Amino acid sequence: MSIRHVEPYSEEWRERPARYAAGVTRALGEQVEDWWSGPCDPRTVTVRLARGEALVWDEESGWRHGRYLSGDRETPTVLAGARYLGGGLLLAPERIGSAIADARAGVGNSTAWRPCYRSYRHRRDGFDLALGRYVAYADA
Repeated sequence: MSIRHVEPYSEEWRERPARYAAGVTRALGEQVEDWWSGPCDPRTVTVRLARGEALVWDEESGWRHGRYLSGDRETPTVLAGARYLGGGLLLAPERIGSAIADARAGVGNSTAWRPCYRSYRHRRDGFDLALGRYVAYADA
């Protein structure tokens, strides 16, 4: 399996986060009501969960969980009571369920403070290669 750099703002570059998020939605199974890629800069993904909850991922701070208020493919998602799940930008899909449970309980690595692992403006910092490796692995 070969991982290569993709040009920023190309179609492949834009869809890499969605391919990663597809693995997350598979791992969460029936909890997922809907999911979509959101606006760019930073690239985002929203996963609507049962009970009015949602997960939002962005390429700067990773996953956060909270009560869904608004948002769609064109408008950034707004959450109430958001807690960041921790674990870096590419938390393994099989760990998301337990991270959500921790966030609900206010324990573990979850935090209300927004981490900043990187800036979306640094388009050649190696993140897209890491994301590409994960996507290639998830697609295998």
